[in-house]
Amino acid sequence: MTAGMGSSFDPDRIAAVRARLDKASGGGSRVATKQLWARAIAITLGFVALLYVIEGIDVLAGHGLDRAGIRPRSAVGLEGVAFAPLLHANWAHLMGNTLPVIVLGLLTLLTGIGRGLSATAIIWVVSGLGAWLISASGTTTVGASGLVFGWLLYLISRGLFARNVWQIVLGVVVGLLYGGILWGALPGQAGISWQAHLFGALGGLISGWVLSGDERRHRRGDSVGRLASP
Repeated sequence: MTAGMGSSFDPDRIAAVRARLDKASGGGSRVATKQLWARAIAITLGFVALLYVIEGIDVLAGHGLDRAGIRPRSAVGLEGVAFAPLLHANWAHLMGNTLPVIVLGLLTLLTGIGRGLSATAIIWVVSGLGAWLISASGTTTVGASGLVFGWLLYLISRGLFARNVWQIVLGVVVGLLYGGILWGALPGQAGISWQAHLFGALGGLISGWVLSGDERRHRRGDSVGRLASP
């Protein structure tokens, strides 16, 4: 019976026609957007879940994990650059960071998974090194708030650097909602690592500049990777 249906019912041919129709109607773009959202949400919630698991282990260990935070200007304390954003002083500290991590972390990943992870890596290192260099002796810095400050400045600055209207709008909205936390990058609040906040914000600016490089080159009329003329 199937042989009599003819080539019009060839599954490969039907799939090819559907693919062309999806492309013409922007279906491929919608699928890519859905995949981006799904991956960004999964990574963000996975990271937050990891923070809660680590804090649970830290509580059971009598907060012994906090010793892996950043201890200024010591070789051992330098290892804290890698671990400090994963550690928190207590549940209240973690819960205070949770919503900003979800919102700003998700928005950062929605600029592109690879780009968002690269921005996070830059912010992570710059914030940690800054805290290690200039924090007061005898202190230990822990917490994801350096990332939060970096993501905020990345989202605000990237649209300006790239001259992308929609990203500028996003930056303005994010700035209006969360810009007030930037006061935390200034000295004077007891128990707050303004050093990690300040250098996190600097890392956000650096990542916004570095990761908008392609857009800036295209705006100048350059092509990425073009060899210089002899």
